[in-house]
Amino acid sequence: MGNTISRRDFSKMLFSGIAGSSLFLSGVPLMASAPKARVVIIGGGFGGATAARYLKKLDPAISVTIVEPKTVFHTCPMSNWVLGGLKSMQDIAHTYNVLRQRYGVQIVHDTATVIDPVKKTVKLKGGRSLAYDRLVMSPGVDFIWDAVEGYSRQAGETSMPYAWEAGAQTQLLRKQLLALKDGENVIICAPKNSFRCPAAPYERASLIAYYLKNFKPKSKVIILDDKEVFTKQDLFMLGWDRLYPGRVEWRSGSTGGKVERVDPAKMIVSTEFGDEKGGVINVIPPQRAGRIAVDAGLADASGWCPVNPANFESTLHAGIHVIGDAALAGTMPKSGTAANTQGKALAAELVASFGGKDNGDHNLGSLCYSLLAPGYAISVSGGYSQSAEGIKDIPNTIHLTSMEATTDELSGEAKQSLHWYKGITEDTWG
Repeated sequence: MGNTISRRDFSKMLFSGIAGSSLFLSGVPLMASAPKARVVIIGGGFGGATAARYLKKLDPAISVTIVEPKTVFHTCPMSNWVLGGLKSMQDIAHTYNVLRQRYGVQIVHDTATVIDPVKKTVKLKGGRSLAYDRLVMSPGVDFIWDAVEGYSRQAGETSMPYAWEAGAQTQLLRKQLLALKDGENVIICAPKNSFRCPAAPYERASLIAYYLKNFKPKSKVIILDDKEVFTKQDLFMLGWDRLYPGRVEWRSGSTGGKVERVDPAKMIVSTEFGDEKGGVINVIPPQRAGRIAVDAGLADASGWCPVNPANFESTLHAGIHVIGDAALAGTMPKSGTAANTQGKALAAELVASFGGKDNGDHNLGSLCYSLLAPGYAISVSGGYSQSAEGIKDIPNTIHLTSMEATTDELSGEAKQSLHWYKGITEDTWG
């Protein structure tokens, strides 16, 4: 692949974006008059929070409201570090205080239940109704609980955690790993495409293997995969051979990896090749767009939301824009960086649609680091162009860690991943 831009420079480009514009103000006063426009944002993750922050930076006269049930947002990026014992829950916790106090974003901690695209209103679980001129949907993903026989949301919240949204699930899976008896295996059931953060199941396997190597040396990780290939596969397998020989076993769908059913009571996973018993079983269900997007008719038969590539406006309902994991955004993966850059690009588009100045700087990109062990990380990055034909890769920005990367280079990637996390979380929540 091309290597014309370093990952460090690529990261700086993504997190500067429209931030270099003269339109930015160091502080945002509260509006004393009627707002220029009302934007309601459903979801306060990487996409929604970024869109809110940049809307208020570009035009403080726009009223911006985030609807998000969580008062503290724990990020999926770095949650695998918590499972491996390298980070704490506090390290991945973020509040909305800066967005509220510095930028004047209204934060409503509630759940959106009904969207009326004709009346342009959002009804909340608590009874309130919010009117909007433009609605931004960044609801993340929903889980298809009945895709695997025997699995359910109840099983996911008790005996077989899914841990694909950070917080209580991360803590549950970590608690189970701590209680694992030495010699019992950890089973990870990876879903079919598409799903949030394609590399995360394999980073998770790596960092659980790191924990087992140090504290449960007779145990190993078995990955049962519904796919034949996965992202950064050669790099992961090389790392597992180097770091955890015999401790990580990956099975593709055709070699016994396709899960047919699970038995949460007996802690058994069944495939066509037989049963596997685990001391800890992490079932990651197949996914689709967040439930509110599906209920609002924004998703197509794929389960995801088709959008106009120029401005992320839904092709099914005018006046509603979808970003982040829920969107069908061309070749962009479902990652935190993708959602963050989409939020910035959309903010600029909306400001222009309300009569403001569009500075034209809409960098779309994705940057995904995967830690295999302390001091050993790999990455993939890429930039994306927007046009009437869709959102597509920019070839000369695509970069994948080399299979010949030196120890120092892999260690450098691990350090860069920490800089990336600090940069993207500050760019999102302030």
